[in-house]
Amino acid sequence: MTPEEFRKSGHELIDWIADYRQRISELPVRAQVAPGEVRNALPSEPPESAESFASVMADLESIVVPGITQVQHPMHYGWFPSNASLSSVLGDIASSGMGTLGISWESCPALTEVEQVVCDWLRQLTGLSENWHGTIHDTASTACVTAMILAREKASDLSKNKGGLTALNAPLIVYSTKQAHSSIAKAVQLAGFGNDNLRYIEEDPYTRAMKPEALAAAISEDRAAGKIPAGIVCSVGATGTTAMDPVDAIADIANAEDVWFHVDAAMAGSAMLLPECRHLWEGVEKADSMSWNPHKWMGTILDTALFYVRDVEHLERVMSTSPSYLRSTADGEVVQYRDWGIPLGRRFRALKLWFHLRLDGPDTIRKRIRRDLDNAQWFKQQIESKEGWEVLAPVDLQTVCILHTPLGSDGVSLEGEALDQHTLAWVDKINSSGEAFMSPSILDGRWMVRVSVGVEGTERAHLERLIGLLENATSD
Repeated sequence: MTPEEFRKSGHELIDWIADYRQRISELPVRAQVAPGEVRNALPSEPPESAESFASVMADLESIVVPGITQVQHPMHYGWFPSNASLSSVLGDIASSGMGTLGISWESCPALTEVEQVVCDWLRQLTGLSENWHGTIHDTASTACVTAMILAREKASDLSKNKGGLTALNAPLIVYSTKQAHSSIAKAVQLAGFGNDNLRYIEEDPYTRAMKPEALAAAISEDRAAGKIPAGIVCSVGATGTTAMDPVDAIADIANAEDVWFHVDAAMAGSAMLLPECRHLWEGVEKADSMSWNPHKWMGTILDTALFYVRDVEHLERVMSTSPSYLRSTADGEVVQYRDWGIPLGRRFRALKLWFHLRLDGPDTIRKRIRRDLDNAQWFKQQIESKEGWEVLAPVDLQTVCILHTPLGSDGVSLEGEALDQHTLAWVDKINSSGEAFMSPSILDGRWMVRVSVGVEGTERAHLERLIGLLENATSD
């Protein structure tokens, strides 16, 4: 494809994307395809020669779009907000169009230095001190793997440079809660700790927050047994219920015990753009590492996760390699992001944030987040006012955990398996209709439904519509 052909096709694609975003509310929220349907609609063999742009676009519309669960839809309340602001889409296009190579500062000085700038902008915008230094990962999952590797190497005196974990005389232990994202357990596995060395600490029965006294007791017990406490992962906005672990109290324990302390604020980090929400991670300045995802609620398009550390020297000692073919005269004077994480090569992800912050502006983003907080509280009040409905967890941010408990034929409220079947039936009825989408989740061994408010286009009228769908789905 020549630049001129690209220019013509690119204009057509941009027009299509703009039209797609304008009509997205008319599409079913959940993908309306059966397993294998998209794959079977595509040729099983690659094309022999070039096809027209028109034929590609036709298949995009007729085959791909029906196979998309529309997370930009204003009636999408599943998982977490996964906004992709069009201003950040422009930055993504610019990044792809320039085709930069990010393997060292020398390979693209602008990539490194723009990333330094936007990470520091967001440090300032979320009220963090100058002690923090950031980089961009693909997701918080990768950031957590990195944090666990840093914890492992701190606790084992850089065992990677010697015999590794197999040469240690005692197991390394990581502490978290069952409310933590599944990526925490995965990170513990991939960093070599092993599932048997992940301790789930007792939670408050209502807030689902980690109990600091239970953490302290677990660490003391492990030390007495000859084990090595190595890492603590604190959730600020855990996925299931948006549980808020008490960062300050946990940080004091971590520092007293000299244990690596990582704060996972993947979704809730966006709320820290609001000064009134920063009490939710009070004590974060005492942590060793922290991650959050602008590609969630804030709205910078995937994949844009921020990872901050205070001890850059430890990060580089653990993650750096210096192959001869990447050495340059600038070494020692510049940041080499290849020494800050797992990948060598990296995209110019910073442009997505750069475009988003400059074109939309922090004030616009803050206003939208405040709207979502207000709408979540309104929705909570509506649910609590309806007979048979309840809210199961605190609504600190934008996630509302709900349950409907009807009366059985005997006039007694459903419970146990019967209540689970009822819950899964009504949420599946709504999801299958394409009118809205919510994600069910297990809490205390029973199914409930999460309503995650925060899509860029979701207004109060959409939540009013959702309430109608809830009432209709549970009226049978």
